[in-house]
Amino acid sequence: MLHLYNTLTRQQEAFKPIHEGKVSLYACGPTVYWFAHIGNMRYFLFVDVVRRTLALNGYEVKMVMNITDVGHLTGDVDEGEDKMIVAMRREGKTATEIAQFYTDAFLQDIDRLNIKRANIYPKATEHIPEQIEMIKHLEKNGFTYRTSDGVYFDTAKLQRYGRLSGQRSEEKKAGARVEMGEKHNATDFALWKLSPSTGSGHLAGRQMEWDSPWGVGFPGWHIECSAMSMKYLDVPFDIHTGGVDHIAVHHENELAQTQGAENELEAHVWMHSEFLTVDNGKMSKSLGNLYTVDDLIQKGYDPLAFRYLVLGAHYRSKINFTFEALDAAQNALNKLRQTVRDWDEPEVGCAELEEKFFAAVNDDLNTSQALAVVWELVNADLPTSAKAESLLRMDQVLGLRLKEFVARPHHIPKEVQELVTLREEARKTKQWERSDELRLQIEKLGFHVEDTAAGPQIKKL
Repeated sequence: MLHLYNTLTRQQEAFKPIHEGKVSLYACGPTVYWFAHIGNMRYFLFVDVVRRTLALNGYEVKMVMNITDVGHLTGDVDEGEDKMIVAMRREGKTATEIAQFYTDAFLQDIDRLNIKRANIYPKATEHIPEQIEMIKHLEKNGFTYRTSDGVYFDTAKLQRYGRLSGQRSEEKKAGARVEMGEKHNATDFALWKLSPSTGSGHLAGRQMEWDSPWGVGFPGWHIECSAMSMKYLDVPFDIHTGGVDHIAVHHENELAQTQGAENELEAHVWMHSEFLTVDNGKMSKSLGNLYTVDDLIQKGYDPLAFRYLVLGAHYRSKINFTFEALDAAQNALNKLRQTVRDWDEPEVGCAELEEKFFAAVNDDLNTSQALAVVWELVNADLPTSAKAESLLRMDQVLGLRLKEFVARPHHIPKEVQELVTLREEARKTKQWERSDELRLQIEKLGFHVEDTAAGPQIKKL
C-alpha cells in the first residue's frame, strides 16, 4: 500500500483516495516572469514522481497546475514592487508577452526533464471571475475587511489558523516581519489589492488589473490557487503539493481561504519538497549560481542527469547541487544506458526485485532506495530479458527514458568493423604494436574494443 507523509498531520499515512481508483492532484505551478531555475525544477520533478507513483498503483490521476501570470508582490508580504512590472521594464514587452514567453520556456524545460505535463494548466488571468466570486463568499461569511488599499482576510476569525505550519496564531504574529499599516493582524493577507488612483483609477505601468465590486485592482497571490483548484477538482481534493517555502504562508493562506469560503478542508494530503542548495549555499543571480536547465545543457550535460541526481535523494531531504555531483550522476546514467544496450528484448520480469522497488517508492517516494534496487537488478545473475522487463517497469516511476536504450545496441559503422577485424588478425599473429595502432584508430571514431573470452566486444565511447 502507498504511504505518504502528510504535512497537515505531520505523519506518514496510508493513502486512501476520496473516490476509489481516482486521484485529484493540485500542484503549485510557476510564476512566469522569469526562467525557472534548477531549484524550482527539483520541486517539479518531485511532483512528477508523485504522479507516476500514483499511476503505478493503478490510480487514474487528474492533475492541475496553475500558471501565475499575474505579477505578484515580492516575497510573501502585500507590499513592495510587482514582479511582472519589473519584468516589463527589464524587457520592454507587455505583461502578456512576458507571461507567454516564460510559460513556453517552462513547458520546454519540463519536457527536457521528462516530466509529464499536467492535465490542465489554468492561468490566473483567465480566472479572475472565479477569484472575485470566492472573495465575495469570504466577505459574506464574515472573514474579510476593507482597507484603503484592498480587501483582506481576517485570520483571527478562523479557528485553527496555522494548523498547516504547526504555528499558533500568536507565534506567527511574532515572527511576521511586515508593517501592520491598516491590517488588523500581522498574519492577515490581501485577497484583492486596489490600484492606486492615477486619475483614471488605474495604476500607471500596470497592464493586469480588473474591475471588481471593491474597485479597480488585481487579486492577491493566494486566492488564485484556492479558486482554480475548486473549479477543476472540487473541494476537498486528494493531494496538494508545493515546496517547503509554501507551507507557512502561501499554503496556510490557501487552506484558510477555502475553509472560510466553503467550510471545507481544501485537500486531504499536503506534500512538500525540500530545497536545493548550490555549493551548500543559496542560489542567487548576484552570486552567479542560479542555473537553469538550459545552463546545464550549455555546459554539456544531459538534462536527465539532473533528474537522476534528484532521484538520488528523498524529496524531504535537502539536495546540495555541485557540478561534481552532476558529473557523478551523468556517469552513472551513461553506465546504465551502456549496460542495457546489450540486453535481450524484454520478457518475463523478476517479481522479487520489482516488489522491492515498488515497496521503496510506496514508502513515501523513497527514490534513493528505488535507485539502489535498480542497480541490484542490473548486477543480478538473471537473464537479461527478465532484467529488461523489470527495469522498464521501474522506469515508469524513474522517468529516465530507458526504453530508448534497452536492447538497442549501437550501430557499428562498416569502417569500425573492418578495423576491429584487422586488429583481431594482428593480435592472433602477436603484432602488438599494430594492434595498439588499430585500437587508437577505432577510439578516434568513437568506439572502444573490449577483449573478452567470447571475442572482441565493440562499445560506443
